[in-house]
Amino acid sequence: MPSKTVKITTAALTLTFGLLASQPAFAESSQDNNSDNQAFTFAAIGDIPYGAAEIAKFPSRIQDLNADKGLKFVAHVGDIKNGSSVCSDEYFSYIRAQFDTFTHPLVYTPGDNEWVDCHRTNNGAYNPLERLDKIREVFFNQPGKTLGATMPLKSQENLGLPEDVRFDKDRVAFSVLNVQGSNNSLLPWTGLGKTEPTPEQLAEVDHRTSAVIAQIHQTFTDARRSNDRAVVLMQQADMFDPSLLADATVNPDTVSGFRDIVQAIAQETNNFDAPVYLVNGDSHVFAENQPLGAGSPWLGIYGSPAADDLQHITVDGANNAVDYVRFTVSGNSAQGADVLSWEKVPFSR
Repeated sequence: MPSKTVKITTAALTLTFGLLASQPAFAESSQDNNSDNQAFTFAAIGDIPYGAAEIAKFPSRIQDLNADKGLKFVAHVGDIKNGSSVCSDEYFSYIRAQFDTFTHPLVYTPGDNEWVDCHRTNNGAYNPLERLDKIREVFFNQPGKTLGATMPLKSQENLGLPEDVRFDKDRVAFSVLNVQGSNNSLLPWTGLGKTEPTPEQLAEVDHRTSAVIAQIHQTFTDARRSNDRAVVLMQQADMFDPSLLADATVNPDTVSGFRDIVQAIAQETNNFDAPVYLVNGDSHVFAENQPLGAGSPWLGIYGSPAADDLQHITVDGANNAVDYVRFTVSGNSAQGADVLSWEKVPFSR
């Protein structure tokens, strides 16, 4: 692969590598699963269940995933409720009980609907930071372990972010990141009467984003050291939401909360001699594209270099959550674009 020149701001480099130098090492619950050299499959869902009808179907959706016996794990990329329902303790407990019925390991990363947007009046006018604490209490009470069947993970528990996890299977590195819609949680809490982000809100965004960027860099550092065949990143936010491109121009300020993350992903993709995949929910419509390919409008919006090897997959969600995406990772001899493939699998009802 030809060498590629990457530009990143001095401030971003200082922030990221300063954090890497000062933070404790990841809490490691196990060694990487590099001895597993057979082909395997995993599934991704997101933005489910949305509303009463989908909540009623959710146990059946889980049964369908459980029946797919070849899956090594399932990833839920966030939003366990819609954006106009109450963020109650009771609802969180109900979804946790449903998650516990997974017979596969379940990797879950929170979405904005279950904490960032809970300030809305119809969500209960909660303080989002209090809801984030509750999400961590309910769903991440055993850091370093998946929900459902147990699969050990490396977590950022030591930084207070047990939801940020990493693991490796058959020389494919997986990194699950807490990156949120609503401009990565920078939009004001209007349901609480705020017209600007609060100091507490900004401090949370800064801490979480710095930790995310540090995990991205660490994921790729370890992947290069292990000669991994691919990196798979997973998160809630669609940083390349196609609906934003419907206008003739996109104000970069509307996605400013993602800029440093996108630049870190672009930098690492260009320094990694293998494919990179970004799997997310948020925009609810299945998509597969290369958002940082040469000539993409997102390059100007984010001030990012081209990263042709970044493949972006959005899972169906909300009213479109009638299927899951099944990914197949080829056996250890496969390289390049042959490592990962995917297909949509309809739910039974």
